Amino acid sequence: MRWSYNLERSYVAAIWLGGVALLVFLMVVVGGATRLTGSGLSITEWKPVTGVFPPLSAHAWALEFSKYQHIPQYQRVNLGLSLGGFKSLYWWEWTHRLLGRLVGAAILIPMAVLLFMGRIPRRLIWRCGVILALVALEGLVGWWMVKSGLDTRISVAPERLAAHLSVALLIFCVCVWTALEAWFGRTRASFGADRRWVIGSMGVVVLAFGQMMLGALVAGNKAGQVYTDWPLMAGKFVPKDYARKGAGWWETFAHNPAAVQFNHRMGGYLLFVVVVVFAVAIWRTPRTLAPIRQLSLALAVVVTIQ
Repeated sequence: MRWSYNLERSYVAAIWLGGVALLVFLMVVVGGATRLTGSGLSITEWKPVTGVFPPLSAHAWALEFSKYQHIPQYQRVNLGLSLGGFKSLYWWEWTHRLLGRLVGAAILIPMAVLLFMGRIPRRLIWRCGVILALVALEGLVGWWMVKSGLDTRISVAPERLAAHLSVALLIFCVCVWTALEAWFGRTRASFGADRRWVIGSMGVVVLAFGQMMLGALVAGNKAGQVYTDWPLMAGKFVPKDYARKGAGWWETFAHNPAAVQFNHRMGGYLLFVVVVVFAVAIWRTPRTLAPIRQLSLALAVVVTIQ
């Protein structure tokens, strides 16, 4: 049998990477639920291999609960939590970590098989390797994030939460990008001779990514309900406590709830305006391909709904 990597398309590789993207999406959703339920610090150790098994006996559960009782979150937030309450927290975090391990397996095992069979186009092999490296990095960043909440804090550091989400988003984007190219073949100049749309679309991607990072800072600081009026913030455009006396720029940007919420609001406005202007410009340009027009309209609609 002869194997060849000189493929223009590979439907099996596209389906594989699309499935990985869906798994990453599910992991992010479960991660959001883990955050909302305050479960992220319930597992206080990182055991990449043996951690796949949850506590299987009453003694094992008591031991895990004892470890949690020694961290600040229990002592200052959840003091008196029952073992049953701890188990509900534990299962969310365990499921989130299990999905992370499944993503790693879903990349590594099929990749090895498809490489052996020659079913990954040569030009995409390096990109699959990048995905695998990002998945490994995600595990490290995840533990780095959790570790920030075990000593003195009652929750993880907001900037580390944003970093953890950013790697997950990169994995998702590279999976989708590579899957599409594996399905349709080598990327071609579908925007025509006018490369402004390519540059513009990349700008939209960067803005959207930045807005999601600002959202992670909102979540990390629990800043979403600091100001509950809109469009002003306690009657002012810029909240009066945006900058605290003596606070540095990073403390303000990443740790001041008022500033974090304001920045996230402004980022949303900016992204909305840019996407709408971008879509209008595409529709007003003669000879723009129909799929590009349709996608720009869909993007504008989604951003408006968001």
